[in-house]
Amino acid sequence: MSDVGARRFAGAILVVPASNPAMIAKAAASNADQVCIDLEDAVAPDQKGAARQNVIDALRSLDFAGKIRSVRINGVDTPFAYRDLVDVVEQAGPWIDTIVTPKASGADEIRFVDQMLNQIEAACGIAQPIGLEALIETAAGVLNIREVVHSSRRLEALIFGSGDFAASMQMPLETIGGLDLHDEAYPGHRWHFAMHTIVAAARARGLRAIDGPYAAFKDAEGLGRVCAIGRSLGFEGKWCIHPGQLAQVSVAFQPTAAEIGWAQEVTTAFDTALAEGRGAISVAGKMIDEANLRACRQILERARRAGLIEQ
Repeated sequence: MSDVGARRFAGAILVVPASNPAMIAKAAASNADQVCIDLEDAVAPDQKGAARQNVIDALRSLDFAGKIRSVRINGVDTPFAYRDLVDVVEQAGPWIDTIVTPKASGADEIRFVDQMLNQIEAACGIAQPIGLEALIETAAGVLNIREVVHSSRRLEALIFGSGDFAASMQMPLETIGGLDLHDEAYPGHRWHFAMHTIVAAARARGLRAIDGPYAAFKDAEGLGRVCAIGRSLGFEGKWCIHPGQLAQVSVAFQPTAAEIGWAQEVTTAFDTALAEGRGAISVAGKMIDEANLRACRQILERARRAGLIEQ
């Protein structure tokens, strides 16, 4: 588990290009739980320097209203990553909650960023350590995920990047994060192994598990399908590329009223049974034991973190 931001909650994460100050401002004022300002894919090589300054200006001047503030740097195998960290963190470190490291294919990428942050924080007197999030979006990242999750005590979350993962695996893809004709050709869910691996690794280390974006931002029905799949596999949130996706994603990854009611009913009945010396009970005709109780407690904890029920 991260020593930095273990209690953070984010269901709907809005990703915006660092090259567009107006979009950053809109993101800060949105109903997202987290804003990730992207210095990587969304910024052309000749715009990197100007984009870094946009990030610095935005973090230092905008009111993000309690949202998690994140910056996705360029890959550590590029000539841009070290300047992303030095320039942005030195000038805006106190306003950054997490750094997102793309294409985390093993422990080395995370350790590089961790060590850079150690030195910058010490040199600049940044009191609150900055957390890390790892984008798992390569074949090597999935296979080496155990190394990734043990690479830094700053690590808070794993994020699935299906677009780059498809490219890494040489899998045909029409819509990033979506279901298309290629999915229909495969008798199963093409992303199941990678997604389940990421969730299992995150849960084993007490990290957040976040699903990647759905590129067809006007397709609400498709977004609903992929959200349902992500939540069924254990993801607790999703990246969004358009503000119009935020409300739907937020609701999709929250416990439903029925789930919360059931969890409350089970925990109350179980507490009564334990007080009477009974270890297994029946609720609404269903046998309930400790495993059910743990699942119900997790639902209630998530509901509390989402502000759906009182702490």
